[in-house]
Parts: sequence; C-alpha cells; structure tokens
Amino acid sequence: MKYIVPIMLLALTVSSCNKMLDEKVVTNVTDDFYNTKAGFQTAVTGSYVAMRNFYSTERGMTLTETGTDIYTNGSDGNYKFTSQYTSQLDARYDHVREVWNSFYQTINTCNVAVDRANNIPGLDDATKKTGVAEALFCRAHYHFILMEMFGAIPLQLHENTKIVTESHRDSVSAIYDAVIADLLAADKDLPAAAANWGRATKAAAEHLLSRVYLTRASSPQAKPTDYADAAKYADQVIKNFGFRLLDDPGQVWAQGKENNSETVFAAQYTADPLYGYPDNNACRFFLMQYDVLAGMKRDLPNGTPWKRFRPTKFLIDTLYKDRVHDVRYEKFFTTVWYANTATAKLNVGDTAVYLPGYDVTKAEIESKKYMLVPPRLYTERLYPSLNKFADSLRPDNQASGVRPFIAFRLAEAYLIEAEAKMMQGDNQGAADLVNIVRWRAARVGATPAETQANRDALTAKASDMTIDFILDERGRELVGEQMRWFDLTRTHKLLERVQKHNTEGGPNIQPKHVLRPIPQDQIDRSSNPFPQNPGY
Repeated sequence: MKYIVPIMLLALTVSSCNKMLDEKVVTNVTDDFYNTKAGFQTAVTGSYVAMRNFYSTERGMTLTETGTDIYTNGSDGNYKFTSQYTSQLDARYDHVREVWNSFYQTINTCNVAVDRANNIPGLDDATKKTGVAEALFCRAHYHFILMEMFGAIPLQLHENTKIVTESHRDSVSAIYDAVIADLLAADKDLPAAAANWGRATKAAAEHLLSRVYLTRASSPQAKPTDYADAAKYADQVIKNFGFRLLDDPGQVWAQGKENNSETVFAAQYTADPLYGYPDNNACRFFLMQYDVLAGMKRDLPNGTPWKRFRPTKFLIDTLYKDRVHDVRYEKFFTTVWYANTATAKLNVGDTAVYLPGYDVTKAEIESKKYMLVPPRLYTERLYPSLNKFADSLRPDNQASGVRPFIAFRLAEAYLIEAEAKMMQGDNQGAADLVNIVRWRAARVGATPAETQANRDALTAKASDMTIDFILDERGRELVGEQMRWFDLTRTHKLLERVQKHNTEGGPNIQPKHVLRPIPQDQIDRSSNPFPQNPGY
C-alpha cells in the first residue's frame, strides 16, 4: 500500500491490556521523535495496534467465521450478505476497507521501527534487536492475513516518507517469501518469554511460521519442503516452550485465565477510552436473543445478545454429534438459561430456557414450566450460543469487551502438525497428534475405566486421516476463533462445504469468493490502474 501515513498519529493508538503490555502515550510529537529511544519503543508498541482492529471485532469475526460450513447469519446486523454471498459483497464493503487500511497503516508503523532502529542514538543492542523482531513479527502477521484475504497485495517493506500515488500488487510468491523472511528473522531475536504478556515471542513466531508453511503447501506457490517445515515449527511450539494442554477444554477461554499454559499469543485490549479501536465485541455476536424470553432480562453475566452469528445445523448436529464421550459442545455452548427475573411460573434461579440438543415431543414441551427448545425450533434468534468470548467484566451492557483474544494456542499447533504429517503420508503420526487433542476432550468418568472408555471412543485411526477429518476436528476445537474461512480457502474446500452445509450461503457462493474484493477506495486513490480481484 503506497500512501503516506502521518507518523504522529501512530503514537496515539498503542495497544495495552491492564498493564500487561506497557506503553507510553505520546501526543503532539514531530517526526524526529521517532529517531529517539522513546520514539522507537512507541513505534514498536504501535506495531500491535491493528490486532485490535481485527481480532474479536465484528469485522474480523464476520470475515472469518460466517459464510462458512459452521456459521451463518443470525437475525440482526448489516452484514448478512457476507454469509449469504449476495451481490452486496463487493468492493464497497466497509469491513474489507477497514481491515485493509488499518493493516497497512500499522505496517507503516512496523516499518518505522525497522528502518530507523540502526540510526537511533543510544539505543542499546538488546532493545533494538527485540524491538525490531517484534515489528517484523507484526508486519508478517498483517501481510499474511491480507494475502489470505485478497491474494496478490502491495508488499510494504519500508516506511513511507512522502506521498506516493502509485500502488502495485506484488506476486503471492513474493509475499510468502517476505512473510517467511520476516518471521525467521523475528524468531532469531525474539525472547522465549515476553517481559510483558502480549508481546511477540519466539513461540509466537514459530506458530505463525507453521501456519504460513501449511498454507503455502497447498497453494500454487508450494515448495517441496513446506509440509515438512509446517510440521517442524508446529512441533517446536509443542515441545520447546513448556506449553501444555489444559485438562479441561472449557477453561481455555475462562475469563481472567487467558494467559494459561495453552496460550501462545493473544491480542490485548484495555478498558481505557484513551486508546483507539474499542471494538472488542465478540462477547455479543454469538448470543441468541435470550433477553425477550420469559424469566429473562438482559444483564452482564448473560451478555448483550446482538444475534449476529448462528451455528449451522452441520456444526451442531454433525460435528458435535457425540456428546456422550466428547465434552466440547457442552463446554463451548450455552444451552441453559436461568431466570434472572421472576414470573408467575418462574422464580429467580429456575431454569428459564433449555435447548437439549435433541428432539422432544410437543407434549414434553407443553409439560414444562420453562421454555424447551429442540433443534427443529431453532431460528435466527434462538439457537445454542457459543460462550468462549463471554465477558462479564465490561463496565456495563453498552461497553465493549476488555478481555484478550487468544490468537494462537497449543491445540492448533497439534492440528497443524497432524495435517502436515498426513499430507506427507504419515497417517499414523497424524492420528497420534489429533488424538492428543481429542483425548483432552474426553469426558471424565466416575472411574478411571470410564474415562479410558471415553478416550477410546474418541481415538482416531490412521485410516481416518483425511483433509475432511482434519477440518471437522478443527471445527470442533477451534470454533469461533477466527480461522474457519482461512481453513476452508487454504484446503480448497470453501465452495464445497458452504454449498453442502450453509443453507444461506450455499445457493449464492461462487469461485470468486475464495478471495475478498479489493476495497474500492484503494482502487480509486491509485493514480495507476489497480486491478480488482476476478469477478468483483
């Protein structure tokens, strides 16, 4: 993206979360400030800003979770066309514009830190190396996501110091090479553990490398060693940094415990209104409209139901079909709502709404004093609600969320390595890795024998290993975590699975939808012709 970004603005939007990522707010500064030690630190911290524009936001969630095989639209919101793939999904779509602009603006911040580091008086070598490595990690992260969404994009590897009106799309091959080079350089100089949680680490760089290699491996730009490299870096994340899977998958996203032994990297948020992008609203998007039902009123513990995202029948009935041996459905979804206001039939604390997940008769429904909702009665307003992002610590029901968003975690590293091994022909090695994730999800029984029986029931065999099996397992484990659209485009399964499993998007999806449209304002502000993606 070749346009000037006023550097003085970069200092106003640095990222933090409750003192986890230290920052200093600087205002009314000149360009020369970024030639100082304090300016360098501000640019490094500012390199994380666009994480908060993407992760846990409506734009990021809509672009990555809805319109897939596992999520479609709910009743509310202005962006149903993203899930339905109608003609409104075009170059005027503000979500793609906002991601594009914020990422390139923050890439320029990264470039300020990288380009100026060697010329800053008094900057010690250790601070310089770590700071540049953090900026390289962030720059690679943004370029990679942009490439996944848009294909060939402008590769921005140096700071803009003047107004440039021409803009050109670099090849996807060049972008992969630049992203990998940035991550390898970052991996060399990043610490194994960050001084402040939320900063990039060696493990975060290696986790992202494993994703990048896995993605390139199934692309036209594939190199013969890509699957091996994906497996290598995922394996290093698993073995070299002391991470471990939590015993209970329901605790991975427990509020206040996001910095757990499974978290590799998390985007940070703050309740301080001084900082920009107060858009952490994932806590709202997946909720059904509970607050209009008998015995229920809106409150902080239950959340603010914006009814944006609704699980598909495929997710609920197929991927989570086994609820006897596998606990992930009951851990990840809210299906029981307890009365928080009294009615003629209900006292506070009584069951008000129950979605059992299986069919019941009309007589059973009528026999209950609470609302009993079998799957046949699910609607765009009434459905099981993903609870991974629940945020009861917001100041009030109108406030945005404050909790971190776990962008990389250990369970995904196991699944990345499994997929890479499977694609190299090592199906047993792949099954062994998948089973580590599946066994963690096994129900703990009353006796060790019962627990083992549940683990046995979930054990995958080498013969089970197909790309569809891996995708199903990623859907069960990583639901809602802003990976699904990327998973389906990476594996060339987007059209097939949306047509098969998404009743709203299936009839309209076309081959062009494996890429997002280039924002129209990018095309308009380029003095040279800037090509749109095919079909838009």
